[in-house]
Amino acid sequence: MAFIIETERIALRKFTLTDAPAVLEFNSNEDVVRYTGEKAIQSLEEAKEIIVGTWFSDYQTYGYGRYAAVYKPENKVIGFAGLKYESEIGMTDIGYRFLPKYWGKGLATEISKAILDYGFNKLKLKRIIGIAMPENKASANVLEKIGLQYYKTDGFLNDGGAYLWYEGFAPGKKT
Repeated sequence: MAFIIETERIALRKFTLTDAPAVLEFNSNEDVVRYTGEKAIQSLEEAKEIIVGTWFSDYQTYGYGRYAAVYKPENKVIGFAGLKYESEIGMTDIGYRFLPKYWGKGLATEISKAILDYGFNKLKLKRIIGIAMPENKASANVLEKIGLQYYKTDGFLNDGGAYLWYEGFAPGKKT
């Protein structure tokens, strides 16, 4: 399958149903989902439901979504990264989720820079946001490193939480 975005160490491609074991591996890990507002999944069936019900649906509806993040040195799906149109708020969010073994290596920053470039230059998006729980300092740092600017602390999807909101604009498009 063709890669959509590629950096030195990470390549992104659309998920397939054969990725269900990898999705189960990273989405069942309590450390991985701690700051996501989601519960850890428990089965291959749940992994397949996410692939079909969320990712395939986003690809078809919006033309982009979260992609399988392949760590090139191992040719292994280690999580996801990409953009997601959040219809409830009418904005596109950048996100990433990797297995803990791959944290602290600069991978989120590396691929997120390429995702922003793809979003602004290929998809012609004018604005991309990033949302992080205040306790998730690592993700907030990544959002800042890739050039997004903090602009508010607010709830998200009415879950009662307070999140750090960041935004970035395509060159010359800030409104």
